Amino acid sequence: MAEPLQQISPYCWEIPRTGNMRVPGIIYADAEIMDQIKLEETLNQVRNVACLPGIVKASFAMPDIHWGYGFPIGGVAAFDWDSGVISPGGVGYDINCGVRLATTSLTEEDIRGRAKDLADLLYQKIPSGVGSTGPVKLSRKDLKKVLTQGSSWAVHQGFGEERDIDHTEDCGCMENADPSFVSDRALERGLKQLGTLGSGNHFLEVGVVRKIYHQEAAAAMGFFQGQATLILHSGSRGLGYQICDDFLADMTKHSRAMDFELPDRQLVCAKIASEKGAAYFNAMACAANYAWANRQVLLHMAREIFQRVFNLGPKALNMKLVYDVCHNIAKKETHTVEGKSTVLCVHRKGATRAFGPGHPLVCEDFRSMGQPILVPGDMGTASYVLLGTQKAMDLTFGSTCHGAGRVLSRHAAKKAARGRSIYRELEDRGILVRWSGKSTLVEEMPDAYKNVSRVVNVVHDLGISTKVAKLAPLVVIKG
Repeated sequence: MAEPLQQISPYCWEIPRTGNMRVPGIIYADAEIMDQIKLEETLNQVRNVACLPGIVKASFAMPDIHWGYGFPIGGVAAFDWDSGVISPGGVGYDINCGVRLATTSLTEEDIRGRAKDLADLLYQKIPSGVGSTGPVKLSRKDLKKVLTQGSSWAVHQGFGEERDIDHTEDCGCMENADPSFVSDRALERGLKQLGTLGSGNHFLEVGVVRKIYHQEAAAAMGFFQGQATLILHSGSRGLGYQICDDFLADMTKHSRAMDFELPDRQLVCAKIASEKGAAYFNAMACAANYAWANRQVLLHMAREIFQRVFNLGPKALNMKLVYDVCHNIAKKETHTVEGKSTVLCVHRKGATRAFGPGHPLVCEDFRSMGQPILVPGDMGTASYVLLGTQKAMDLTFGSTCHGAGRVLSRHAAKKAARGRSIYRELEDRGILVRWSGKSTLVEEMPDAYKNVSRVVNVVHDLGISTKVAKLAPLVVIKG
């Protein structure tokens, strides 16, 4: 049955409270994106999330929303810390799947002249694909340090520099991480995958600054027109997947003992204040820290490869981390709800933190402007850099979109790609691609995603993010 959907403003749609909903559903989209959203089951997922205990204000969906496990991807929901729940489906299987962006001293012309050599060496040296293993061999003792220390562990092992830590969300470490809540199977999967890109929509992209919208912010981030950049998109790999799987199984087993009815079995959860809720929160933090360390190692490897291809030293290359943001996470945060300062557990699944100017958790270099936001598109169009705003704090618990968002399932993408050469189509656009998985390229083709510029324009015009720069792809490595 179709949900009763009301348009509140050009970019805001509401599912009013009905049935067991505790709050309304709010979807941010323009009319064209909403027409795409209506074709999926995602509106029902927004409604289901609104039924969970302790949810405050609304069940939110960003314009890149699409169907996910339990929560929609692009979903944001905040729960009262004392009375609310925490749900693995509200974080996702790839815990702290995130994006890291770095600038360089190189230009588009430099990249074009060595594009094939760069693509080949990046593909050769950076492990990608399902089950890939990385260059960092960990003992169990070392792995547990990674799980508690995150980015700082990698930097202190020589994989990067101190500045990288400061330019990572939460300095690349959730302090509540406790490896005692991580299963042996999850630990086993994490031993050999540090420094790997992964598969599916994970990627490494060498791009160019194509357009600057906000001169002051762009200068603070080190951007200039025509500059070569690097984007890394990866997460917590098999370790994070296993943690999610373990807790979904455990919570499902005990779901009948809960004092409320689940609208969807994929939304199994536990009270945040309960033993099971705390166990998941602490294990999830371990996966988040692993993901930050993973992206830190990947950045270090990319720096070395660029230096080798262009015969430059570190200072001459000047590859500086702008920021690292996470997409799939639940965090303990304090927000204003109905005029009161309230401690919440904010779930962002396929959504980016967008804290506004002056927030103490934003890196000091950007605090006066707001948190940098990285929104990658598909491999054939563009990616965007934005800033968080006070309006995001007021409307969405400091949250915004995370990417373009799928419009075709992987199966549908394969069907649509029959008879086409996606590699040649991208090459004709001046984009060189290397990939690992047999079906990766067709599953991740540009047609499988929404128009990222349209998605970004919604959050910009709405005021929950501010556009800073547009980046275009030159070289892409896919898992």
